Amino acid sequence: MIARMTRRGFLGTTAGAAALTVAGPQAAFAKYPERNLLIIVPYGPGGGSDISARLLALDLEPNFGKPVTVENRAGGGGWIGWGSLAQSKPDGYTIGYIAAPNLYAGYLDRSIAGGQRKENLESFTPLINHVFDYNMWGVRAESKYKTVKDVIDDAKKRPSAISLNGGGHGTDDHIAILSIEAATGTKFVVPHFRSTAEGMTQVLGGHIDVLAANVSEAAENVRTGKIRALGVMAPTRSKFMPNVPTFREQGFDQVWAISRGVAGPANLPKDVEATLIATLEKTIASPGHKEKAEKLSLDPLIVKGEEYRKYLKQKEQETKKLMNW
Repeated sequence: MIARMTRRGFLGTTAGAAALTVAGPQAAFAKYPERNLLIIVPYGPGGGSDISARLLALDLEPNFGKPVTVENRAGGGGWIGWGSLAQSKPDGYTIGYIAAPNLYAGYLDRSIAGGQRKENLESFTPLINHVFDYNMWGVRAESKYKTVKDVIDDAKKRPSAISLNGGGHGTDDHIAILSIEAATGTKFVVPHFRSTAEGMTQVLGGHIDVLAANVSEAAENVRTGKIRALGVMAPTRSKFMPNVPTFREQGFDQVWAISRGVAGPANLPKDVEATLIATLEKTIASPGHKEKAEKLSLDPLIVKGEEYRKYLKQKEQETKKLMNW
């Protein structure tokens, strides 16, 4: 593959022009990358996206060959960061960490105060999925609920009586709950918190009945016995909770996860896009990176290029339908 050449400053003097003629036209170009890479994270420090992105940046830097910097641009449900990514120069030096389905609310939700975003999925060049962090339900150790079926059966008897924490309107936790309600004819109370950590505190304190979270966010409390995991919304059992049955095993065909991946702004040059995808894939697929990720209960799963775009588009349509947007 021939790497894209980016133009250096042209020497306007006669001597400069002569030097260019002698050296040939290739002397005026340099191979990508020739400077640092910036990764925008649309959430604050310490969250799931921030931790995942910083892990990726650390291992990406030696493969990229230039320093890789992570910058948090939080706010607006992620759209402070995603908006700045969409508006950045498509030269391959600014990329960002995106999360689906959380991305979609900004431009699909008609109820947003101040109006919907002008940007959408087409404002980005999806590069590669980094991790799928599957959704799960859990309860505190003292809870009467032992299985997902226990929760569903009780919810059918007592509509709008059982509470599950939500991570925000239109987030993966919220959408998974809506999908389960639609499939089972149940209705839950879903108070939204600013973070899963806040929701976890409410569940452990007995103020919320059921924890809705991602596996990586609950794994440590499950291991210590503070949280009893009821089920994981993955196709097969999670390696981080091998003793916890899936929702499918319990008769509920629900597979939901947050997809955390990497994108650039729209209109990235094809050769720059290909270089970024190849470098990211090499990094994510490396045994060292996988080992570090697994220590954080994260499961790298590569979906790249056009297949990644198709996946994001499919999830966009599913989200639109479930949220009635």
